[in-house]
Amino acid sequence: MATADRVLVVGGGPAGLEAARGIADLGTPVLLVEAKDALGGTPWESYATLTPHLAPTRELMAEVKGAVEGHPLIDVRTTTRVVASEGVAGNFQVTLEHDGTRVVEAAGAVVVATGFQHFDPGRETQMYGYYEYDDVITLVDAERMMQAGQFVRPSNGAPPRSVAFIQCVGSRDRRIGNQYCSKVCCGIASKQSIEVKHLVPDAKVFIFYIDMRMYGFWEDQLYWKAQEEHKVNYIRGIVTEVIKKGDQLLIKGEDTTMGRPVEVLMDLVVLSVGMEPSAGTLEMARIFQIPREPHGFLATVGEPLDTVSTPVPGVFVAGAAAGPKDLEDTVSMGGAAAMRAVSLLRRLVAQSA
Repeated sequence: MATADRVLVVGGGPAGLEAARGIADLGTPVLLVEAKDALGGTPWESYATLTPHLAPTRELMAEVKGAVEGHPLIDVRTTTRVVASEGVAGNFQVTLEHDGTRVVEAAGAVVVATGFQHFDPGRETQMYGYYEYDDVITLVDAERMMQAGQFVRPSNGAPPRSVAFIQCVGSRDRRIGNQYCSKVCCGIASKQSIEVKHLVPDAKVFIFYIDMRMYGFWEDQLYWKAQEEHKVNYIRGIVTEVIKKGDQLLIKGEDTTMGRPVEVLMDLVVLSVGMEPSAGTLEMARIFQIPREPHGFLATVGEPLDTVSTPVPGVFVAGAAAGPKDLEDTVSMGGAAAMRAVSLLRRLVAQSA
């Protein structure tokens, strides 16, 4: 059986874009499939700036997208979904669906880069009033406002005088089954707190946290910068309830540093929602028969030394489809998956020669 000479990349976010570009730059054709109508993934859709440097997302992502969309070895298919797959490493027969029409395409290897979805804070509990109060929003909602160059209360369109971020919403929570840290939420909340102060200089900003988890340089780039330069208040505590009081929101909880109850009024509450496996990731697990690790993401076989090889020969994973990742790790995994996929194809071709 002849080895197919191209790699299928599923997902057009940062991991998929980096994988596609890396594979094509090594001289191997790529079929890049994206379910939505544009490449760029969650950052392109929702992020005003990228953590940790607050660089404009659209400007940076446009360069990456342009390099992929203009590459002669990359066949980009948007509004297209993978709906079935047969075969083995070297010769996968993958069924794609676009506008109701299905076609079968051959690929020698597959890179799954279907990302994550944000936790829905109203799915399991209404303790924070996300679906009840207009002025309770998520990090994603805040990012979209910032993308539009404003930060206001949804209830009345006025700039908030006080803003509270609540950490670990949908992460580190055994009651709902998410027994893991989503890794980026502390950093993103700190980044957004700086942006709030840029947009609304007079606002008082508070971050309620269980533990602040700042990886690598983020400690210096975001945590200390937010406190020392922008006077963001970090409060170690647990928020138990958010209720309406007049035209504001009353936060109830415990200050765990002082060991005492706390109640404070806020104009706007931002829920730092964590990561969960996306619907696309779960669908690819089913189609390519990729096992899932205990937290629901795609399993890999060689961690910590091989983060991209799945238990299915010829199928690799990149980015948050394998678990919570920051953007730097996501892009690095895209490059690693590209190398592994191309190496596999070259080895199979050599064996069949």
